[in-house]
Amino acid sequence: MSNMLEVADLGHTYGDHEAIGGLSFTVRAGELVCVVGPSGCGKSTLLRTISGLVAPSRGDVSLHGSHLAVVFQDYSRSLFPWLSVQGNVEFPLRSLPRAERRARAAEALEWVGLGGAARKRPWQLSGGMQQRVAIARALAYRPSLLLMDEPFASVDAQTRFELEDLLLRVRREHDTTVLVVTHDIDESVYLGDRILVLSGSPARLVADLEVPLPAERDQVTTRTDEAFVELRSKVARLLNVGKPTMDVEKWAAAERESLSETVSS
Repeated sequence: MSNMLEVADLGHTYGDHEAIGGLSFTVRAGELVCVVGPSGCGKSTLLRTISGLVAPSRGDVSLHGSHLAVVFQDYSRSLFPWLSVQGNVEFPLRSLPRAERRARAAEALEWVGLGGAARKRPWQLSGGMQQRVAIARALAYRPSLLLMDEPFASVDAQTRFELEDLLLRVRREHDTTVLVVTHDIDESVYLGDRILVLSGSPARLVADLEVPLPAERDQVTTRTDEAFVELRSKVARLLNVGKPTMDVEKWAAAERESLSETVSS
């Protein structure tokens, strides 16, 4: 499988502050890779340098694809308040014929559960709904590489699960390559083919972990799978969160028991 994205010795500084301390990794075509790391470690800066919005201080980023889309963490600033929801989703499709543009936007809005909100303005929607508009816009563009910065942080738990499954389905059906920044360890294990674990600022690569789960995933059975719980605990240990003094196997067993009780109840 060829690489869609190659990052080599990427570094970035803001004045005297070093945000990224030399990152190197690849993302294969069709792969979904999640990036986790401590708050403020430079994850968002990483996405901005990959997207070309910020020029890195050093290193190289190579994208082997024709289209790139970004879902920003600060979704409210990425939507045009004077355009309708439909108009916002259609905006990056302006080069397409009108009928195709409208059809793709309508399909994407249905995917995120906003088919009935097409004529509204962003300011008439809740924060979570605005984020779904931003996600729909990116999906309608059908990019070769989709970059997502905490894409589901502003939605409720049920909607978050639905959007996670939507992302997996769209990625599978359109063979989209996806790089997701998330602070949620469970989300990274559920979504990812691989997980890149970053250190605190300046961000450096701590681990590049394969996710040993089948491609078909389910919000209940996958999250109670032993491999899921084991990897979740490993990522947590690498991030120095959770219960660092507890033996990893005891922690994993406790997590499995807790999840089983939650599902059975």
